[in-house]
Amino acid sequence: MKISGVDIRPGNIIEYEGGIWRAVKIQHTQPGKGGAYMQVEMKNLIDGRKTNVRFRSAETVERVRLDTKDFQFLFKDGDMLTFMDKDNYEQISLPADLLGDAAAFLQDGMDVVMELHEEKPISVQLPDTVEATIVEADAVVKGQTASSSYKPAMLDNGVRVMVPPHIGAGTRIVVDVYEQTYVRRAD
Repeated sequence: MKISGVDIRPGNIIEYEGGIWRAVKIQHTQPGKGGAYMQVEMKNLIDGRKTNVRFRSAETVERVRLDTKDFQFLFKDGDMLTFMDKDNYEQISLPADLLGDAAAFLQDGMDVVMELHEEKPISVQLPDTVEATIVEADAVVKGQTASSSYKPAMLDNGVRVMVPPHIGAGTRIVVDVYEQTYVRRAD
């Protein structure tokens, strides 16, 4: 499906220069001279490269529809992650770098959505938030105001996040997987 370059939205998958790209960020710019354009930051879904491209309204790009399938994460073996198709129980192993930083948040038995292009897996979507336990948190510095100061904390998966001062080691929290930020205390 062809769309105008200025109609690209974050999350859209497009075909550009022979590759499959996901629009990460967009910025509509209307300079004083010349026509308006859309500045699009894109990530290649095959090799992970990033690029910035300007699209004018007259330009069209091919929007790609990806097939999605429900999978379950089974285990990590070295740099490979093994998932199971929830429909037919077939297993598939993918390199951990396909998931980027989000791979640290995978938990045994976690349900994920795999995106496929022509039957080939090109990305794995985790839930937006997961629960994790804080294993180490810095002490609160006396005199800091509670409203603006967050302190660093280490999660059980090795990821560092900033948490409010009242959160200590051993606390279960909800973390945004893609922003790697504290959301709230877990129930």
